[in-house]
Amino acid sequence: MDVRLNKYLALATGMSRRSADNVIAKGQVFINNTPAQLGQQIEPDKDAVLLNGKLVAPPEKPITIMLNKPSGYVCSRDGQGSKTVYDLLPGQYRQLKPVGRLDKESSGLLLLTTDGTLAYELTHPSFQKEKRYEIQLDHDLSKKDFELITKTGVQLEDGPSKLKLNFINDGNTAWKVTMAEGRNRQIRRTFEALGYQVTKLHRTHFGPYTLKVLKSGECTVV
Repeated sequence: MDVRLNKYLALATGMSRRSADNVIAKGQVFINNTPAQLGQQIEPDKDAVLLNGKLVAPPEKPITIMLNKPSGYVCSRDGQGSKTVYDLLPGQYRQLKPVGRLDKESSGLLLLTTDGTLAYELTHPSFQKEKRYEIQLDHDLSKKDFELITKTGVQLEDGPSKLKLNFINDGNTAWKVTMAEGRNRQIRRTFEALGYQVTKLHRTHFGPYTLKVLKSGECTVV
């Protein structure tokens, strides 16, 4: 079955489709010893694809897993003294890369994958993938600050931050947060700018993926 060349390169190497188009345009890719063209279709079982003179093997089927990350684990291979999410994974998943990281003290839905295209589509701002969190504040959120966060936006050093907030219970310290951005520690920084500390942050949804009943520290293929 024919497949678009940039998709083949993305699946086989982990680069994004945009990066694949760039190396094709620069003349770094050859198909059966002929320079490749943008938009070209190939037959993976018949055509030889070379990138910078090296054969690009047909991609294995991408693997994506969902982990319910506990608090206290970092999303990197080198924890520099901290526990890492890779300590929780079976050996066959150690090569997967996190998508949309959670900071050390946050918990919940973490995706890890070998699918570069999926990672790009979930994280690039142009796709506006919705993420949902449950948070706990150290004291009640005032009506004034609620209005500021949800309507006006809170000015941070990297631009304004606006979040959708919904009550979890009758109190004003537990909230559901919905957002489509993915700036570093954005939720925590938004509340800190107004004098609040987020004491708990737990991600429950990421795009089409939902944590559901997956227990803390457990993972599943999705």
